[in-house]
Amino acid sequence: MAAERERFSTTTRLRALGSQAAERVYRAQNRRLRRPPRRTRLTGRAALLALVVCGLIVALAYPLRQYIAQRADIAEQRGEADAARERVEELRDIKARWEDPAFVERQAREHLQYVRPGEIGYLLPEGPYARDSGQGGDNDLETRRLQDSEAAEDRPWYDNFWDGIDQADQQDQQADEADQADQADQADPTR
Repeated sequence: MAAERERFSTTTRLRALGSQAAERVYRAQNRRLRRPPRRTRLTGRAALLALVVCGLIVALAYPLRQYIAQRADIAEQRGEADAARERVEELRDIKARWEDPAFVERQAREHLQYVRPGEIGYLLPEGPYARDSGQGGDNDLETRRLQDSEAAEDRPWYDNFWDGIDQADQQDQQADEADQADQADQADPTR
């Protein structure tokens, strides 16, 4: 009976429970040792690295933007310089043409209606300034000249000059007539 007592005694039970608990703890420790311990994803080094990278991005953003803008300005200035060089070449070609006496004479004949001594020059009305077959008069011709500003480039310079003077005179006459009418209205209140 003593053996039976030991079998069910508290100390035996505690020993059995202690050995079972010890086995569980031992198994749990073995499992932990087999797996690498979990680390947090953000360590102190990673946080410092992220902070340094963000600082570099912030520090370099403005100078980089300025650099890109300056490169675009340089490209634009180079394009303008190329266009200016082309324009200078065109002007040099034009200047060289104007140094040729034959070209100058041809231009004077075409644009200024110059003729050589002994030649007879004829000017024929053409285009929108020619008189219709008997319709209209000088006023129609004047009106058409004033309305057609695009054709002014095709006319000789002196026609454009006299048309400008005529327009100024007409405006002055209209202003004078308006002033006279205002003075007449002020003098005669019954109107």
